[in-house]
Amino acid sequence: MAFDPQEKGAEIGETMKKYSTSILLGAAVGLFSGGFWGLIFGGFVGFLISRAIKGVVKAANPQEAFFKATFTVMGKLAKADGRVTEHEIQFARDVMSQMRLDEVRKRQAIEYFSQGKDADFNLESVLKPLALMLRHRPSVKLMFIEIQLQAAMADGEVSDHEILVIDQVCRLLDFGDVSVEEVIARVKAQRDFYQHGQAGVDSEVLLKDAYAVLGVDESASDAEVKKAYRRQMSQHHPDKLVSKGLPEEMIELAKEKSQEIQAAYERIKASRKP
Repeated sequence: MAFDPQEKGAEIGETMKKYSTSILLGAAVGLFSGGFWGLIFGGFVGFLISRAIKGVVKAANPQEAFFKATFTVMGKLAKADGRVTEHEIQFARDVMSQMRLDEVRKRQAIEYFSQGKDADFNLESVLKPLALMLRHRPSVKLMFIEIQLQAAMADGEVSDHEILVIDQVCRLLDFGDVSVEEVIARVKAQRDFYQHGQAGVDSEVLLKDAYAVLGVDESASDAEVKKAYRRQMSQHHPDKLVSKGLPEEMIELAKEKSQEIQAAYERIKASRKP
């Protein structure tokens, strides 16, 4: 590619603007301590420090950590049975579509998915940092695990190999608020409730699914049902999740879950009307 002085000048200008505060501060210190060459050296040091800090902040961004972990773990699960199925690939594509990723972010997500499929991929490398950032954010951890369980169910049921991966994910995230079995049952119920609703299945089956979505028995009192509904809505509230580290791109996934919970609650309420 030919050298374009105008383009290169614009690029340098943007870089100077981006790190201007640190460059000026470093230059000022350098000027007072070492004259002209101190000014040059101080400005350069200020630039390097600022760039390093920005890199650390980005690396410590819970939303970026969540994004990377989502697709690498998804790839790990897809490969858990030895062969990645078309259903699993399609699920990953659907998630990217729901997130409305631009081409750059989509390529990044695909790259992360491929990394996760690699035999040498270590879950700890992405989950340990995420666990540290989400140590006081159980609802975001829950959302992460639910997304991974949906990925595991993309080709039918959750296999034993996939359960082992999910168990490792829960352990690395220090997730102990709800048992893995309970989360699996809830995610399966949400899937069934949606699929049965789309297929026009018998209302009694849908009602049974609705109770399972909220995690309560059909014998539960109205107060118990409402309490379960409120707890689930609190755990899956889109704005709350984003404020606690869920990537904004995933807000549609959170909205979808909260809508399913709302629909399940409305069906139960309607069935109990005298």
